[in-house]
Amino acid sequence: MIDRHPGWPARTPRAATAAGAVQLRPLHRRDGELWSRYRVADERLLRPVEPTVPGQWRDSHTDQAWRATVRGLLKMARQGTVLPFAVDVDGEFAGQLTLGNVQHGVVCSCWIGYWVYSGYSGRGVATAAVALGTDHAMRHVGMHRVEATVMEDNAASRAVLARTGYREEGRLRRNLHINGQWRDHILVAQTVEETAGGVLAGLQRAGVLPAP
Repeated sequence: MIDRHPGWPARTPRAATAAGAVQLRPLHRRDGELWSRYRVADERLLRPVEPTVPGQWRDSHTDQAWRATVRGLLKMARQGTVLPFAVDVDGEFAGQLTLGNVQHGVVCSCWIGYWVYSGYSGRGVATAAVALGTDHAMRHVGMHRVEATVMEDNAASRAVLARTGYREEGRLRRNLHINGQWRDHILVAQTVEETAGGVLAGLQRAGVLPAP
């Protein structure tokens, strides 16, 4: 039996997008086939912005690699430090969103990270997923602050984060080992005081995403 922690396991509300209804749900072992297929197909997009993968990209996306990944994520979920979600579009796996380094007490903060298969690009899926993840962190996990790091030249991800209310706070020098080298990242964040009514609702009111 999986131990329960604030906000996990859980399913978020659905958000309408041009690609279909987006929802976050717990990551499952059965997501492995599409995880492998999508990430291998998107190597040219993912490898330059993700933590260094030794050796061949395909070798890190086998069934065995997926099982090890899920096993590790579920262990941390049971400990309450990581909340691993699948990004679901009309019931089909489309990517991942993770809330990590979850801290309660006087800190009440976490980071958010995500990737979405390129087949869904340009139709609001990543924007909806980040909005849902941020709302979930603040409303159900009890986070006061959610932050993310993004490389300066990752224009697509920077646009998604800005659209969903994340403001730049500074630069982290040589922050993560990305694609074989230490890379700077821009730190972005928002706090619960900045999300009155919720991030998703704000995007819907502004017409960025369709109203329910």
